[in-house]
Amino acid sequence: MSHTDTAILTASTADLTRAAAMLARGETVAFPTETVYGLGADARSGPAVARIYAAKGRPTFNPLIAHVRDVASAKRYVTWTGTADRLAAAFWPGPLTLVLPLRADHGIASLVTAGLDTLAVRVPAHPAAQRLLALFDGPLAAPSANPSGRISATTAAHVLDGLGGRIAAVVDDGPCAVGLESTIIGLEGKDTTLLRPGGLPTETIEAVLGHSLGRRDQTEALTAPGQMLSHYAPAAAVRLNATAARKGETLLGFGAMGCDLNLSRGADLAEAASNLFAHLHKLDQTGRPIAIAPVPNTGLGVAINDRLRRAAAPRDR
Repeated sequence: MSHTDTAILTASTADLTRAAAMLARGETVAFPTETVYGLGADARSGPAVARIYAAKGRPTFNPLIAHVRDVASAKRYVTWTGTADRLAAAFWPGPLTLVLPLRADHGIASLVTAGLDTLAVRVPAHPAAQRLLALFDGPLAAPSANPSGRISATTAAHVLDGLGGRIAAVVDDGPCAVGLESTIIGLEGKDTTLLRPGGLPTETIEAVLGHSLGRRDQTEALTAPGQMLSHYAPAAAVRLNATAARKGETLLGFGAMGCDLNLSRGADLAEAASNLFAHLHKLDQTGRPIAIAPVPNTGLGVAINDRLRRAAAPRDR
């Protein structure tokens, strides 16, 4: 497949209908969500899901999120709970993923769950994603639409830069508003556990629940997407907590400071989250190492720092 073999579609009804038909044939289609662009395939088809792993170069022990239209659709695949009801009522559609036990009759391909007996599921808020799910009328496995371990895509151009020629199509509906992947909450048994911080602040979730979330032991096996130590990484080396650039580096700033690019000059964490991956893409194109200024570790800053730590983690080169 050449780069031009990846079709670029709009969010028109005609193009979304075409995208849904591609998905029904077992092809992979990237589409926007409010968090990042996802690479979608029919979550019920092993061969279709295998095309996601092949396109991304993603290890098959790393599970995927299934995107569905609504709560009723989610209940077809997972065992629902009262806590899930409260969280879905408060935050769906939106940047929250729930990990719940699979139903006996779920029909989800085992590649989606990486062989686990749980499924990560969410209802995206993006209008194009909602319309695509309605036209497809089924669950879409959809990790971020980028090569495995690299910077997540927040525009269709990012998708094409990383996956052009490897996927059937991308639906271009502009940049993603949130800019960070969803927050993932595990709801196995009686525990309510933060499995990955993301676009919905932990404090907001805890306010609805009325109690603190448990925390995952980082030494445990992978139980949800986005838990690998090295992830969301530019090709260039990344240095954190920088107050100035060293020789040869580019500097990604936060707040009032001199830098090459600034996540938010006004120190707004929502703006910083929205800009994070797009700015990393821009700086990575320079080919120079990237130094990154400190970001407060509160609210959305928790998720931003999670992504930055993984981007800076040691990795094979």
